[in-house]
Amino acid sequence: MNTLDAGMPFPQIQMNTVGGGTRTLGKAHNGHDWQLVVVYRGLHCPICKRYLSQLQEMASAFYDQKVEVIVVSADPLEKAQKMVEEQALELPVAYDLSPEQMAQLGLYISDPRGPQETDRPFAEPGTFVVNGDGNLQIVDVSNAPFARPDLDALLRGITFVREKDYPVRGTRAHP
Repeated sequence: MNTLDAGMPFPQIQMNTVGGGTRTLGKAHNGHDWQLVVVYRGLHCPICKRYLSQLQEMASAFYDQKVEVIVVSADPLEKAQKMVEEQALELPVAYDLSPEQMAQLGLYISDPRGPQETDRPFAEPGTFVVNGDGNLQIVDVSNAPFARPDLDALLRGITFVREKDYPVRGTRAHP
């Protein structure tokens, strides 16, 4: 499995978004200089629905820190649109993340347990904070839906890092 190391350049991946248009993972838009990329499992995941709903509620606080928020999954457009509708998401929602792109991001990939989940391989959760230099400031990758960063703690951490010019941590090579 490929892994993204803290401090390294985040791969810029062009994605289609619900509602039309494209966004680039790893490149902030709309006057923001940082980007928060949240990879969710898909419409089939009730934990993802709650997490994205909370993220939507907190979006303006991230924007206040000049951090753009974008979410992405392997779901096709129809399922991504349904997630937007069900969770009343105004965040940019990208879709059709391929297994190759998942691997490029160092995500764990699962196969569906059956048609009640989905019809394609999907990424397990990943959270990436890309700083103004396009480098990975914070990375959290999980192999299961139950482990994700607390969004309040993440926001407080980003605020601290930005206010104190705190360096990227965890960059020392293993012995």
